[in-house]
Amino acid sequence: MSKFIEEFYYGNIDPQARSTKQNKTVQKQMEVLMLNEEFLTENLLGESKKKFLDFCNAWSIVNGESNLDSFIMGFRLGANFTYDTFVSTETPFKDLLKE
Repeated sequence: MSKFIEEFYYGNIDPQARSTKQNKTVQKQMEVLMLNEEFLTENLLGESKKKFLDFCNAWSIVNGESNLDSFIMGFRLGANFTYDTFVSTETPFKDLLKE
């Protein structure tokens, strides 16, 4: 793929653009989460509702940061594989023929 970095910079490549349509288990659990959040938001009152919404917002932030960390670490792992494959010449044994 030519101009990969340029395409990535302009947002034409989105590694997060995925669907759960192929994963029925995840799709089902997303529906459970959505229905329960909707139910609790509609039925809780006062301080209980505030605490629940605070929980949802905090979980969203923690989940987002965790996903970002996983993305960065995965990207670094891939870069290290590439470096080790194409750039590094280190090997665990000494090459006796190069003396």
